[in-house]
Amino acid sequence: MSGYMGKILRVDLRNGEIKEEELEEEVAKKFIGGSGLAAKIIYDELSSDVDPLSPENLLIFMTGPLVGVKVPNSGRHAVCAKSPLTGIWGEANSGGTWGVELKKAGYDGIVVKGKAEKPVYLWIHEGGVEIRDASHLWGKDTFETDEIIKEETDEKAVVACIGPSGEKLVKIAAVMNDGKDARAAGRTGMGAVMGSKNLKAIAVRGDKEIPVYDEEKLKELTKGLGKMIAEKAERMGRYGTANIMIMVEEIGDLPIKNWLQGRWIEGAEKLSGERMAETILKRRYFCKNCVIGCGRIVEIKEGKWKLEEQAGPEYETLGAFGSLCLIDDLGAVSKLNEICNKYGIDTISAGAIVAFAIEAYEKGILKESDVGFALRWGDADAAIRLTEMIARKEGIGALLSEGVKKAAEKLGGLALEMAIHSKGLELPMHDPRAYASIAVAYATSNRGACHLQGLTHPLEGRLVIPELGYNEPLDRFDVNGKGIMTAKMQDLMAMFDALTLCKFLIFGGITVTHLVDWLNAVTGWNFTVEEFLKTGERIYNIKRMFNVKCGVSRKDDTMPLRILTHKRGEGGSAEHLPAWNIMLSEYYEYRGWDEMGIPKEEKLKELGLEW
Repeated sequence: MSGYMGKILRVDLRNGEIKEEELEEEVAKKFIGGSGLAAKIIYDELSSDVDPLSPENLLIFMTGPLVGVKVPNSGRHAVCAKSPLTGIWGEANSGGTWGVELKKAGYDGIVVKGKAEKPVYLWIHEGGVEIRDASHLWGKDTFETDEIIKEETDEKAVVACIGPSGEKLVKIAAVMNDGKDARAAGRTGMGAVMGSKNLKAIAVRGDKEIPVYDEEKLKELTKGLGKMIAEKAERMGRYGTANIMIMVEEIGDLPIKNWLQGRWIEGAEKLSGERMAETILKRRYFCKNCVIGCGRIVEIKEGKWKLEEQAGPEYETLGAFGSLCLIDDLGAVSKLNEICNKYGIDTISAGAIVAFAIEAYEKGILKESDVGFALRWGDADAAIRLTEMIARKEGIGALLSEGVKKAAEKLGGLALEMAIHSKGLELPMHDPRAYASIAVAYATSNRGACHLQGLTHPLEGRLVIPELGYNEPLDRFDVNGKGIMTAKMQDLMAMFDALTLCKFLIFGGITVTHLVDWLNAVTGWNFTVEEFLKTGERIYNIKRMFNVKCGVSRKDDTMPLRILTHKRGEGGSAEHLPAWNIMLSEYYEYRGWDEMGIPKEEKLKELGLEW
């Protein structure tokens, strides 16, 4: 099959069995790759009552057909399993170079099950696949692990690994790749699943050619696009994802003080991409085949927050540890980012948990005797101490490492009002009170609150997607049609996650037609735009059906009361609250789901999912 290596690697750590499985073209056509193909495998093979941290859980690393070929921004991969944080569908996506290297080593993906008797790592290369002892790596951070494994294997190898947090089964643990460049499969606790299997790392190195059906056609289709994308996404390249910081604060999209405050003008300026470029930015980072370069490599040469050259904080991290906790010191947030990267934890969840803890302390639910020190808004030193406790699962950090949902349930009372999550996943740094569609997108996202599984809010700002029927931007406060728009965007984003392409391409002028043409040129298939989007719908529904098996229904498709009832009071979204049930009912009807949020039998038949 063109675009694919045609093989899935199966590894059973219980007995050390390693085997290759042929990837069938019919399955590839229906589920493409990435989290789409992973969802098919998990739905087929995993019982809904499996403990996410048991040996029976599957941990899947998967690439897509456009990964590693000459297509812009095609260097991503997906990591999927049943989530230990949420107990439902778990999915994380990462950039960097690891996914491309895995394909060049001869595999489209890896399915890992079982638990090794002692810590191990996988070494996948042209000569074969090895399970190696990792006892000497256990306890080491992700930067150290990357360096040591490269010394033991190949200096050009690319390593995906866990840090001490994954080893300790911290439920917000991430899988980190590309060393100090620190690309992260961050959300839903995939690092904890990896740790539960005593799997410290997977190192890959390959030189195989990735087959392309019509290279000349692909070359023709992509000619000049790199320049166009770079020009249209110029601000993102120059200032990183934090290029939006000042703008989102002004319009009321930036969450502040655990989602309680309306404005934070000076703080947003101090954490902006512009300020970073003026002060600590060393250079830009480009994932494999990227033409935007939104990654930040920073360095702080001296002072309290001294940092060696490494990955700098993204917008989500600056929001989570910055505005959410009222920490306006760029150096301090960069240090918090380093702690998360080294220990291997999700910066979004970690910052949200720290903000939750600060508010709980302020309201008297947590006391100094519980924490060991005072927690105050804007106190960077306290935030660093608490983050390290969470990462190490020490003291109050053991409770907080379970995520805000479980921590609030344990603390009880008003703590439940302060836990800002959906389906157990802490909200990312965009506010549904600023963009109506985000509310329904967060609540119906298969992995829990996620702005990227729908990426709806750009259509309420400046983006148009004619193939979906949107020729001009939508009013961000209007609820009419937003349920339908959310479903359409989720189907499109499901295809990005199956192709494992960077979603920032949509800011660079790339259309649905571009994606379809690339896929056809690489594979030799003949997808139409309609068939392409229908495939995304199939993928979204199979993930939903796994969640249905886990007990998910309309009762779970909701938002925190703070988001639904608490007005920001000032700023660009001062008085807006999302009209929740109107959008959700419209969404269900368009999706072909019943009133409980379960896909109807006729919808499943339409999608070829009747089995």
